[in-house]
Amino acid sequence: MKKMERRTFLKSATAVSAFTILKPAITFGSKNNSAIRMGFIGCGSRGTGVISAMSANTNIDIIALADIFSDKLILARESINKCNANKGFAEIQKENIYQGSKAYLKLLDNKDVDAVLISTPAYAHPEILEAAVGAGKHAYCEKPAAIDIDGCKRIQNVSENLNNRLSVVIGFQIRYATPYVEMVKRIQQGDIGDLISAQIYYFSSGVPLKPINGMSYDEARIRNHFHFNELSGGILLDQGIHMIDICNWALQGTPLHAIGAGGKKGCMDFGNTWTNYQVIYKYPNDVNVSLQSTQFGPTFGDVCARFVGTKGIAEAHYSGGVFIKGENEWDSGVIKSGATLTPEQIATRASLSSLDDADKNKGKSFINSIETGKYLNQLRSGCDSTLSAILGREAAARQELVTWDEIDLSTEKTDPKLNLTQFDK
Repeated sequence: MKKMERRTFLKSATAVSAFTILKPAITFGSKNNSAIRMGFIGCGSRGTGVISAMSANTNIDIIALADIFSDKLILARESINKCNANKGFAEIQKENIYQGSKAYLKLLDNKDVDAVLISTPAYAHPEILEAAVGAGKHAYCEKPAAIDIDGCKRIQNVSENLNNRLSVVIGFQIRYATPYVEMVKRIQQGDIGDLISAQIYYFSSGVPLKPINGMSYDEARIRNHFHFNELSGGILLDQGIHMIDICNWALQGTPLHAIGAGGKKGCMDFGNTWTNYQVIYKYPNDVNVSLQSTQFGPTFGDVCARFVGTKGIAEAHYSGGVFIKGENEWDSGVIKSGATLTPEQIATRASLSSLDDADKNKGKSFINSIETGKYLNQLRSGCDSTLSAILGREAAARQELVTWDEIDLSTEKTDPKLNLTQFDK
């Protein structure tokens, strides 16, 4: 994608600070004209799931779609029209469906769009987020913030120029999962004492390769972007980053340095992402954190953040419970065993997942901030967690100690080497 000229972005960002985008919803008279009108950029399955949850739990009217691929638009339109119908809103009009390399710009130029969900491959996040803020749109951007240091710095610049006139968030929805929120609160109030170390890991099955026959190399890579570092950032920025974000959140800081290892063993022939990472982070206050992240094979493993303190251990699994053992025992109520729920447990609305309300709560928080005018700016923390993942990735690639200061001073930039105009019709 052609990059927005810096002077154009700064001019637009300045213009954003000159006016308030939306009045609080209480000034409107009905559900229809108080709804936040959403645009959806990057219409894949993850984004469709996020915006569908947002539709089910908030007062949004999804009015526009943008993607470089027409088949993605067709599938998304079908799903979103059902969401709108359930809320009594109209189908998405043909003139509000944009396809091609400039589709996102056309959507952002639509004056009826109040806010956007950005769910493209991660390489495009900085450019689209800059353009969204420049166009005066509230934005929910999926994680990671970027795939490289340059992209993170561009988003940090956006953050510094928001001036509390827009809500712009990064999709770290676990921070809104009720069991995690309570666990982190208890850690920070001292329930497990002084933190000594943490163990975080994300053991995932592999991402299947989507068919590539008859496609250009660029199209095949985009449709399989998780297999390419220059498009997704690799598995630390795709999945391991969630555990890194929890660690930053709980420890209220970022790592000082990291050492690491890993490799491509088990990697598919089509792709260049590593299948495994092992990273040791050093955080302030002499807290050591070990991270393991894998993504290959047919079997999904465990996902866990475990914090060890002088008074106990706090532990959170995607499926397997969220609890504290030690002097200040606590349990979230999420079932610790992966077994099938009993009728009694079902009757009490027990759950096997600690993430049941994560997407719902994150979406509600974003939309509520727009409705009330209490705008959110989560770009700094989103960039911090992305840079922490990049620090680990760089330490593993170099197989030497890399400091946060080195990352902070770096101008590293990754070129995806894509010709997107070939998709224009």
